[in-house]
Amino acid sequence: MLYFYNNFRIVPPEVHSKLIQAINLHTEAEGLLTCCSSAVSNQTTIAREVETSGIGLHTAVPSRMRLVPAPADTGIVFRRVDLDNFEIEAHGRNVARVSYATSLMKKGVLLSTTEHLLAALYSCGVDNVYVDIDAIELPILDGSSQPFIEMLEQAGIRRLRRRRRYLKVLRPLEIADGDRRVGIYPASEFRVQCMVDYAHPAIGRQEIELVVNRQTFSEMLARARTFGFLEEVARLRAVDLIRGGSLDNAIVLTRDGIMNGELRFPDEFGRHKTLDLIGDLALVGRPLLARVVAHKAGHALHTQLVSRLLADPSLWIETTDDAPELEPAAAVISSAAAQAAP
Repeated sequence: MLYFYNNFRIVPPEVHSKLIQAINLHTEAEGLLTCCSSAVSNQTTIAREVETSGIGLHTAVPSRMRLVPAPADTGIVFRRVDLDNFEIEAHGRNVARVSYATSLMKKGVLLSTTEHLLAALYSCGVDNVYVDIDAIELPILDGSSQPFIEMLEQAGIRRLRRRRRYLKVLRPLEIADGDRRVGIYPASEFRVQCMVDYAHPAIGRQEIELVVNRQTFSEMLARARTFGFLEEVARLRAVDLIRGGSLDNAIVLTRDGIMNGELRFPDEFGRHKTLDLIGDLALVGRPLLARVVAHKAGHALHTQLVSRLLADPSLWIETTDDAPELEPAAAVISSAAAQAAP
């Protein structure tokens, strides 16, 4: 079953063009973009500082995190304020280890579980921001990207006087590990397709496909939570993982069911894996013009794809051409459970 979602009402091209010009003139005058606007070819940052706090999923260490506006061409940069503002760029070259989360490391300084925040920033078109954090791991909050979307709503988005640079994929790149695989292909927009398949009655096979932008991410993926299996908890905690995990920040599955109540979406597991995929793709460091297909993949394959893509400049070009965000965009949700999706 396929569900189609249109972000904009279709209007004649000449009306659409004039509307976009009016929006651009208004936002240049105001310096701010509306929270749902993606029709922008200039770089952006946030308009004001916002912060949150919580514990890390794997370390259980409490932390305070603040998003701070940054100038053009900064990118997404984490600053360990507990270590004299040591900077770690959100970039493929700084990927440290990936198993149950994506961690970054630079000169021995580690930062863990970055993917949920990066997914929100990347999907919402925030090009430049400092992420100040006073611990080794970002707060897990409710296990989804929704709290970060709410932070961005509070912060607002500000247009900067510098053109946005896109990474446009020219040739396919595919990586496989057994029956797990991920590939990236030329496209005129940023689209992802993610399939998961678990031998569990609450999951099974789920497939999600969508054009990624602020509205589709916020409405279709942001609320999807991380998940784990009760039978794995003791083993993972024995190796210092998921020490901060709880029924408040993850879906916990028993052998034949779910411990903590109703799902937010019938296919929440597939949606969260899609969220993770987008967060890992943010490590490209530029907005993507590409289609990414992941089949039973995870953080390891996602970040391998990023590293191999960046290592081969023949696969892509950087361009400042306007992205097709100015066109009426469509997204698709497709899964066995989608018939009951809200």
